Amino acid sequence: MAKLIYSMITSLDGYTEAAEGGIGTGAAEDPEVHTFVNDLFRPVGTYLYGRRMYETMVYWESALDEPGLLPHAAQYARDWQAAEKVVYSTTLDAVSSAKTRIERSFDPDAVRRLKDEADADLTVDGPNLAAQAIAAGLVDEYHLFITTSVVGGGKRFFPDGVRLDLQLVEERAFAASGLIYARYRTR
Repeated sequence: MAKLIYSMITSLDGYTEAAEGGIGTGAAEDPEVHTFVNDLFRPVGTYLYGRRMYETMVYWESALDEPGLLPHAAQYARDWQAAEKVVYSTTLDAVSSAKTRIERSFDPDAVRRLKDEADADLTVDGPNLAAQAIAAGLVDEYHLFITTSVVGGGKRFFPDGVRLDLQLVEERAFAASGLIYARYRTR
């Protein structure tokens, strides 16, 4: 059985997006972080996205066409293109990437079947979709990329009203950006 992983960049105070947008300074410019992310997520076989996260990530479908794309970004694009993508949306009419399908609603039982049948791990990306997976008890691991910014409010990494007891299994600090990576698994 494959694991379902929830991973996002988060502010030091636990927000994936500030109230006014953005997340502050941190990982975006650090090639060491990108290379680490590439290595970490290369084995992922399926990405589960909400519409907004998909619209952000679909950039990687055509990123290899950009002149001067840095090697670590090109590797991420190749890895992303190789994976399956499921987009949960009631408003998206069509997708613009290969290996992608739309589901109109998040069905916890269908995701359980995906995990049971998958040969490679899955990720759930975006705090709104992840909140549904967390509430259904589907998330096996949490990968936090914690920036040095405190943003004071916005979209939270963890949803309100959920109690989780997690075990820290890995951590790493990136000196150039100040970013901290922490991987937790459910107990």
